[in-house]
Amino acid sequence: MRTFTFAERRARLARRHFLSRPASSVADTAGSFVGLHATDPCTPYFSLWARLPGFTIDDLDRELYERRTVLKHLAMRRTLWVVRAGDLSLVQAGASDRVAGNEQRKLVGDVEKAGVAADGGRWLDTACHAVLAHLREHGPTPAAQLRAALPELAGSFDPAPGKRWGGETPLSPRVLTVLGVRGEIVRGPNDGTWTTSRPRWAIASEWLGASAPPAEPDRARAELVRTWLRTFGPATVTDIKWWFGNTLTWARHALRDIDAVEVDLDGVAGYVLPDDLEVEPEPEPWAALLPGLDVTTMGWFDRDWYLGGHRPHVFDTNGNGGPTAWWNGRIVGGWGQDADGRIELHLLEEIGRDGTRALRRRADALTEWLAGVRTKPRFPSPLSKR
Repeated sequence: MRTFTFAERRARLARRHFLSRPASSVADTAGSFVGLHATDPCTPYFSLWARLPGFTIDDLDRELYERRTVLKHLAMRRTLWVVRAGDLSLVQAGASDRVAGNEQRKLVGDVEKAGVAADGGRWLDTACHAVLAHLREHGPTPAAQLRAALPELAGSFDPAPGKRWGGETPLSPRVLTVLGVRGEIVRGPNDGTWTTSRPRWAIASEWLGASAPPAEPDRARAELVRTWLRTFGPATVTDIKWWFGNTLTWARHALRDIDAVEVDLDGVAGYVLPDDLEVEPEPEPWAALLPGLDVTTMGWFDRDWYLGGHRPHVFDTNGNGGPTAWWNGRIVGGWGQDADGRIELHLLEEIGRDGTRALRRRADALTEWLAGVRTKPRFPSPLSKR
């Protein structure tokens, strides 16, 4: 049985995650990872800066809102992603449909619990129809304007009556969530800056043009896991289950369908594609500063081989990774901005003169790129808070 050491897995991470060699384009980078995390509006911009030499804010905005080669879409683990437009039918069938079913069931139940309507399903159908009709007539529209214009979206729900964390919350954003995760509407132009998210919603077919026909779920599952394993493999079945937010059975069926090969990961069973067993050469030394929720930091469920003992410092209690500093395939600390907006490093271990200098050069480059813009991670790690 083929064995992969931690060192070889780090070498693969370096190349396949475009950290020791550059990526080619925004769309191809998103496609290689299946998607780039976008729950924090800043994350995809920082993630692409780390991988695409010369990347600018306008580069991603152009692909999102002008060329429309990528889009923001709710998918795996009910997380917002930047996905390649050409992959949308696969992502929809392989991940988003599962999330859509859950979101729709919860919303229907809450509509009925709140007494907004006796038939929550009919209420949701009516609300969705009203949104789609409005967007077809008026074009991309912000959520606030939709709520003001459409009485069908009226209603609120208190998830925890009498509790301090409860309170009445409007149902209208959840209607848009359901329509979005079903693939009927998409996040169009952003009325905010790159550090905020204020999308105008648009009809998917009008925004993206002709789209691929719906993918068959089993084929979508196989294609998504094949793409993911090419970039993240070797990986465990638990890694795959976690990443896609599905079941172990789902993950095992995907591995079977793509003829994945079992390998040894320091005594644990892992999997790679059958044509991906070659030895990975050692890359040149490299350093990287990655944002909170970056696709590499969050890439695996079992993270000790690149995280070591730093989990309590760079992940919060909900499992969200904060901004991280990397040296030669390992997380060695984090980073943040000082009072003047300069990037400062927070190293958790000694990495030697070469590593420290390399990370400082990246910090200076990121300071220059930000040009005075201040950002804060949406899910700060304990290290970020300190």
